[in-house]
Amino acid sequence: MQYRDAQPGDPVISELRHKMDDNRVVLRWQWPEGAAVVYIAKQLSDPGMEGQQVSQGLPPLSSLKLFTREEYKAAGSYRDRVEGFGRVRYTVYPAVRGDGDTFVICQSDGANQLELSTGRAKIRYAVHHKKSWFRSRKTVQIQVTAEVPVPQKALCYVKKRGGYPADREDGTLYPFTSPFAAGRNVLPAIEVGGDEYVRLFFTDGQKYGTIYELVPE
Repeated sequence: MQYRDAQPGDPVISELRHKMDDNRVVLRWQWPEGAAVVYIAKQLSDPGMEGQQVSQGLPPLSSLKLFTREEYKAAGSYRDRVEGFGRVRYTVYPAVRGDGDTFVICQSDGANQLELSTGRAKIRYAVHHKKSWFRSRKTVQIQVTAEVPVPQKALCYVKKRGGYPADREDGTLYPFTSPFAAGRNVLPAIEVGGDEYVRLFFTDGQKYGTIYELVPE
């Protein structure tokens, strides 16, 4: 078995779509004439690995799941359990026999591929400001409770004078120097000015906001 780019006359997948049914994804597509089987790839992102996107490139042939036309007709769809957090990409490859081998057809139009979210992992955080009577400065204690491991590059804290920052550009931004484990993380206290305030933000909301949900406590 080997991959092959689609050639004129090869069967191709079209109208690939999905819906969610509890914790299962239901895939349907227009089954092409000339293909008795398809191979289905499932590629995952890992929310604990630098917020990386769904794996790129062709998956190993050994990871593909065989699904026949008869199975599709009997069930009216392909169903798969989805668990955890992040994003998942499904690719449906038609397959043909030729020259004593099986060829898995790669489509350049992307019509055989879709990507969906499996949910966002919650990151709860609390920032406690404490000032003593006889000091002009105060200490800040940050606590982060995460459902999954979170890379330090995903989060930052912003310090602002005179009030809480509204976003990561509304003050001075500071990166974190170590990753957050799943569960409760109590960070070393930091010292700020008496009229300065701290709040947590994503370093890149577009990148990390699809994987995590940042919830103040």
